[in-house]
Amino acid sequence: MSALALSGISLCVTPALAQSAPPAPVDTQSSDAGSEDTIVVTGSLLSRADTDTPSPVTVISAETLDRAGVTNMADAIRQASADGAGSIGVGFTSGFSAGGSAVSLRNLGVSSTLVLVDGLRSANFPLSDDGHNSYVDLSSIPQVNLERVEVLKDGASSTYGADAIGGVVNIITRKQYVGIEGGAEAGVSEKGDGQKYRAHLLAGFGDYASQGWNVYVGGEYEKGGKVTADSRGFPFNTLDLRAIGGRDNNRADDTLTTPTTNAVVTRVTQTNLNNPLAGSVANATTPAVFNSLTPLASCQFGTFSENTSARVGTACAHDLTREYVQIMPPQERYAGVARFSFRVSDAIEGYVAGSYSHNKVDITLLPRGIRQNQAFGGSPATSTTNPGIVLPVWICPSGVNCANPATPGRTLNPNNPYAAAFANDPANGAARIYYLFGDVKAGSVRTNELYRITGGLRGTIGDTWRWNIEAGYSRDDLRLVQTGFANLNGLVQAINTGSYNFVNPSLNSQAVRDAVLPPITSLSNSQETTIDASISRSLFTLPGGDLQIAVGGQYRKEKLTNRSANPNLDVPGLSTAQAFGDRDVWAAYFEISAPILDSLEVNASGRYDSYSEGFSRFSPKIGAKFSPIREISIRGTYSQGFRAPTFAEIDPRSSFSGFVGFTPPAAFQAAHAANASYFAPYSVGRGFVGNPDIQPETSRSFTAGAVFEPTRNISFTVDYFNVKKQGLITAGPLAGDAIAAYYSVSGQTFASAAAASTAGCAAVAAVGAGYSCNVIDGADPFALNSLPRLLVVNAPYVNSAYDLTTGLQFGANARFDLSEDVRFESRLDLQATLIFNRHLANGQVQRFTGSVGPADLSSGGGTPKWRGNWQNTLIMGPLSLTATTYYVGSMKGVATDQGNLDTSCAATLYKDAAGGNSFCKINRFIYADLNATVEVNDKFSFFMFVGNVTNSKAPLYANTLYTTQPNYLASWHLPGLIGRTFRAGANFKF
Repeated sequence: MSALALSGISLCVTPALAQSAPPAPVDTQSSDAGSEDTIVVTGSLLSRADTDTPSPVTVISAETLDRAGVTNMADAIRQASADGAGSIGVGFTSGFSAGGSAVSLRNLGVSSTLVLVDGLRSANFPLSDDGHNSYVDLSSIPQVNLERVEVLKDGASSTYGADAIGGVVNIITRKQYVGIEGGAEAGVSEKGDGQKYRAHLLAGFGDYASQGWNVYVGGEYEKGGKVTADSRGFPFNTLDLRAIGGRDNNRADDTLTTPTTNAVVTRVTQTNLNNPLAGSVANATTPAVFNSLTPLASCQFGTFSENTSARVGTACAHDLTREYVQIMPPQERYAGVARFSFRVSDAIEGYVAGSYSHNKVDITLLPRGIRQNQAFGGSPATSTTNPGIVLPVWICPSGVNCANPATPGRTLNPNNPYAAAFANDPANGAARIYYLFGDVKAGSVRTNELYRITGGLRGTIGDTWRWNIEAGYSRDDLRLVQTGFANLNGLVQAINTGSYNFVNPSLNSQAVRDAVLPPITSLSNSQETTIDASISRSLFTLPGGDLQIAVGGQYRKEKLTNRSANPNLDVPGLSTAQAFGDRDVWAAYFEISAPILDSLEVNASGRYDSYSEGFSRFSPKIGAKFSPIREISIRGTYSQGFRAPTFAEIDPRSSFSGFVGFTPPAAFQAAHAANASYFAPYSVGRGFVGNPDIQPETSRSFTAGAVFEPTRNISFTVDYFNVKKQGLITAGPLAGDAIAAYYSVSGQTFASAAAASTAGCAAVAAVGAGYSCNVIDGADPFALNSLPRLLVVNAPYVNSAYDLTTGLQFGANARFDLSEDVRFESRLDLQATLIFNRHLANGQVQRFTGSVGPADLSSGGGTPKWRGNWQNTLIMGPLSLTATTYYVGSMKGVATDQGNLDTSCAATLYKDAAGGNSFCKINRFIYADLNATVEVNDKFSFFMFVGNVTNSKAPLYANTLYTTQPNYLASWHLPGLIGRTFRAGANFKF
């Protein structure tokens, strides 16, 4: 039975994460101290009697999340239908900030979505997504004391300042609690993996109403097991899709130059016998003869052979995707919370709250290669990629001058099969090696600790003024331990001494492995300090009620220390990304709510933010709600907002880089015709450094919608949004032009290589401000007066282009009392993205709706046109049955940010075996979760949860851009990869 059909039976619902807000639980952090009849809704400073505001707000209660089987904040928030392109899930393990989880409301990016906890900001995850986008890690926010989540799907810079362009997620915790409650559960997938364990406990005492104080403490623990690609079978465990008409993109079983964990070598010359980096690019024979260092009889997965005019040999076959890729990494989380609420007097009350969370993600990736690019900013001599590192004929204990017969202890290299034959001619007997370090786990362990403490006082002056003062401090500490990267000095020493066994790496001692591939630890942290004060009152009475006004001010201190994992530039291939920053932000704001008539409410707000970097911004907003009759309300807003540059983008101490394949032009090849290694295809780096002149991104947004409530038990909402985000902060849009400009002088005559590179670098600088040469290769010894290679080019962050995003949001809530003991509840959350277009500075338009674009954003998850969820609950006395159904619309495997503006299937990124587009369509994905709860009595309950009850399979997407997600999209289709799951548990409450 399909998930959609199941929902039609009436037990299918979407996660309790999206829909127009029903009457919400009273927020005791109201502007009125101790008030029980007014609430403050996210996006407003003023108290009101209901949650129907001019802006669309979704209220998700803790009960709704329990019914959906959601046990952590990352899963809770990312399931909202408004979460779109750029969303980050823990299943995406190969990004700059792998291990974190973030939400991207209305497709506008994680750095344009503001996450609050009880109305205050929290420290960002220390690593930036895509090298420069900041966000709050949802996985590090405790759920044990959650009361509800409010999702504001509208711009809100007029209230909260920067980054609230896409919307706001406000996680609201309990203000008081008396008693003790807790529970435990365990589960596993139908395949027997992906184990999940969770326990939680919350205890509180003190009657706030009678005693004037309350205190509670709580804790939670959650552990999740890994899921491998191989366990899920074809097509999610391989890059070879020939069985279904696709291509074989697994080169590890048919191409001798593809490195694997079984080393392969071919004979070349070595110009400096002390330096393994001095091998030639030219092979010693034609065709090149390759030899496997592993005895072929010992190949675990069989062998393959090549016999062409270029390569001859036999080696061990591999499918590295099947052997190493993980769909879900193992994770462990635990957290503690505490809160003390107190009443100072009848007019003043306050609180102090704190939390701590520990989140550990253990990521395994493909083994690292012995052939790697030099680090960004590093000397070209530190690259082991081209022409490639070689094993010498002679080795010795000192690793120095081993070819000299007088060197003590020298011996023929047991790792070099050509050593004996070339003992007297070592310069011609070097063995260029192709190898992945399979004896050391490649990946990372990311341990994230978030500390948070907040406190505040609020009260009234007389019967009119209401005031509120709050302060908060949070710190996010990240310990990143990366493994599997070879330290250059250790690698060179191990090769020259022969200490590392390439023939049988399993025999290497731990000491040898640590000397060559030591664990690399980097410590980073971010901090957020906020002091906020506001005062409000009713000024006078209008026909519809009291006109209210609020004014306030805020100070924030933001700091980031994201240290490079490769500060000495001695680990080829390891990122040098780093970001630093320290800023002060001062703000003043106001809000006016005017119920002009019983049927018409107008709201206006504005905020001025001033940043210590030298920029400032005023953000206005106006909204209105018109209710001609009780059953219908029409609402709309207009706002302006901004996203402040992140520290990675604006601080000149910050930088990150990426390497892309490049083939030098014909004129360059002709100038270096005598040295094929110099014009062979290679990787050129693009380094991006923070630009202190960068300006904030700005936005204008408007919404228009309606709320229909035909009866007190049924409501429907529909809202249209239109957002234009301008001055997009982009990284080096002219980097390709800069590289071309450097090589444009290839055909000219120069007095020296230095003079040639000076001319080339002048051409780079002429492309635009911020473009310059970073690393130039050494001169070609066979063409000393010709232009040397450009290895790394510097490119700036600039403000260019704009995004236009429009869409429709639908919500529905219903409750029916079928009898005294039988009740049915239903809620729907659905979003349609109508337009998501990026307008480039050159006039071109990239269209993303319904495609896997923008592929360069975060996990390359794309932009489904439709996304939604629907939740239905049937309560029959002590038994409660809930079904939650999730829907992700179909997409095309095209991405207009990859060089082709065509959105038809003719632009499919992955071509089938015949060169056609049969893999263009990515089918819709529907699945449903079931939850049954039995209340034994008022104190105990038991539940059984079945995830993806119909075992719906993830749709196939032949992913050419992120091969660590083999043939699937981790952002949207993860439950279809995990498959059917089971959990059971018990809860108690006293």
